Amino acid sequence: QDYHKAAELYKKACDGGYAQGCYKIGFLYANGQGVEQDYHKAAELYKKACDGGYISSCAILGTLYTDGKEIKQDYHKAAELYKKACDGEVAIGCINLGVFYANGQGVKQDYNKANELYKKACDGGIALSCFNLGISYANGQGVKQDYHKAAKLYEKACEIGYAESCYNLGVFYINSKGVRQDYHTAKEYFGKACDLGLQQGCDAYKKLNERGF
Repeated sequence: QDYHKAAELYKKACDGGYAQGCYKIGFLYANGQGVEQDYHKAAELYKKACDGGYISSCAILGTLYTDGKEIKQDYHKAAELYKKACDGEVAIGCINLGVFYANGQGVKQDYNKANELYKKACDGGIALSCFNLGISYANGQGVKQDYHKAAKLYEKACEIGYAESCYNLGVFYINSKGVRQDYHTAKEYFGKACDLGLQQGCDAYKKLNERGF
C-alpha cells in the first residue's frame, strides 16, 4: 500500500480528464492520505469530478457544504449538488435532498417532495430512506396516514439492517398498528434491533422475555 504513489497516479488521471481520478485524489486530500489534508483542495477536486460527470462526487461535495466543518456551510449549494446526484440516480443524493425538503434547508419546506425523494432513495436500497418514509406514513406527514404502508417500509429498512426500523416495527406489532397484534413477532424484531446495536431493542426484548413471550 502506497498512498503517496496512488495520489500521484490519481492526479495524473485527473489532469488527463478522467473524472473518477479527480474524485479519488479529492478523497485522499479529505483524509490526508498520501498528501497533506486539505478540505478546500478536496472540494475543488470533488467539484471537478462532479462537473466531469462522476456524479457520486456531487453527493460527496454536497455533504461537505452541509457539514460546514472545513469549508463554509452552504445549504443552497448542497441542495443543488444533491439534486444533480439524485437526477443521476445516486440514491444518497436523493435521501439527503429529501431531508433538506423535510427540514426546509436550502430549499422551501415541502413534505410531499421529501417523501418522493425518500421513495426514490428507498427503491435504491437506502435503508434510512425507507425508514424516513415509514415515519411519514406513520405520522401522516405529507401523505395520508397509513400504518400498513409504514409497517411495510419499516420491514424493508429492517431487512437492510436499520436497527431503529426493526424496533419501530416491533412497537407496531405490540400496538396493532398496520399489522395484527403479535407479541412473539414483536419480540423477534426487538431482538433484531438489539443484534444491530440498539439498546432500546435489547430492553424491549428483555421485558417481553420476562413476561413469558
